[in-house]
Amino acid sequence: MMRRQRSSPILKKAVRRASCMNSIDPNLDVGNGLTLPAFSKLIDTMQTKKNAYNSALANLDKLYREMLETERELGDMAEHMLMGVGVKYGRSSVEYGMAGGVPKNQRRKRLRGESPTSSSQPPLFVASVDSNGNGNKQAMTS
Repeated sequence: MMRRQRSSPILKKAVRRASCMNSIDPNLDVGNGLTLPAFSKLIDTMQTKKNAYNSALANLDKLYREMLETERELGDMAEHMLMGVGVKYGRSSVEYGMAGGVPKNQRRKRLRGESPTSSSQPPLFVASVDSNGNGNKQAMTS
């Protein structure tokens, strides 16, 4: 996902306005320090900052993609390391458990109809339907 580059409608409007004012007088001074050269300098500063910001976003996107790729590699290597410990010491060994695996002889056996995510605790909320079809949630207490 690339981040959107920043554009500035105010900057575009200022550039147009400066070019129009330049046709009036290249050294236009309307008083109180408002001069066309100062206006042009501020426009250039804004363009420089916008370009720097957009470049930083592009670099950030590149770093993010590199980080995700390294994270995938790390996950794969961690899995392979655990599998290697299982091959070397056995999947029922203490070393396998120390490496982060669940030893084969300590795995919980599932019953036939039981799903891997089911638990022995009752649900916190049970939906009931009244006679007009509206669902009402009622809390169950244990």
